[in-house]
Amino acid sequence: MTLDSNTRGRHVIVVGHGYHDYAVETAILRPYGVEQIHAVDPADPAFGEHLARAEAILVRDTPITAAHLAAAPKLRIIARYGIGLDNIDLAAATARHVFVANTPGYGVDEVSTHALALLLAVARRVVSRDKAVRRGAWGIAQAEPIYPISGRTLGVVGYGQIARALVRKMQAFSPRRTLVYDPYLPDTPAGIEHVDLATLCREAEIISLHAPLTPETRHLIGHNELALMQPRTILVNTGRGALIDEAALVEALRAGRLYGAGLDVFATEPPPQDHPLFSLSNVVVTDHTAWYSEASVRELQERASQEVARVLAGGVPQAWVNRWE
Repeated sequence: MTLDSNTRGRHVIVVGHGYHDYAVETAILRPYGVEQIHAVDPADPAFGEHLARAEAILVRDTPITAAHLAAAPKLRIIARYGIGLDNIDLAAATARHVFVANTPGYGVDEVSTHALALLLAVARRVVSRDKAVRRGAWGIAQAEPIYPISGRTLGVVGYGQIARALVRKMQAFSPRRTLVYDPYLPDTPAGIEHVDLATLCREAEIISLHAPLTPETRHLIGHNELALMQPRTILVNTGRGALIDEAALVEALRAGRLYGAGLDVFATEPPPQDHPLFSLSNVVVTDHTAWYSEASVRELQERASQEVARVLAGGVPQAWVNRWE
């Protein structure tokens, strides 16, 4: 579509897929001269026109590149619906003095609960047993080994709010030990052991990933780390797909060097339908949905919009992540 040159109001766009509607954003931003939120796909022929007029971008997972920033001379803020920032060119935004803000602390209960759900589904072989029973199988309890969850050693990679919530919830299963690998952890909370990654991989029987994706954490779990894990180990990832070398994980699972994996995220999203992980019965997958609940969607929309409002009002974002002063 072609934009009407007489369109009034300040221009704020949502880049890529977002939510069912933008009534929340519109209500928050209308007092600042925003009459309508425009949701635009980068493949839309009018995308360039929207960028040229945009003072603010709201985005979930769609990449925001240096080229996008160069095409948006009026842009003042990029507000991310979420925590991770690996889809935004932070260096380019900083060079242009474009604020980047995220929404830390949202969805803590949702993501930690989803990690626990994936763990239990893998441990109890819920998905494979569901499929077997639907095919007519019965009395299959001893067909495959199933280990108790209680009393096992829990390992957590990254110890932010979500990981801490998962550790609290796991107390119901009385873990024997709780190991944490986080090189940026300022202190060691009571009840956990701060260890290096090799120790965690070697000694934990349940491993849950909660680290951000950075150049340092890409393929943090690769051939070497997987080789250290026990055949009883369950690996859960609700962080970022590229934290794991997926080819190495497929190899380890096929060889029986791990009990199983629960994955909400993939290196490429959506993953191809013929992804080799999908052929493995000891893998449970979901569609990057750990963050989701009706309440968390509204929270994201409100908090991201409030960051835009602060900038349009002449201030700075509360969760400003690319500070230049």
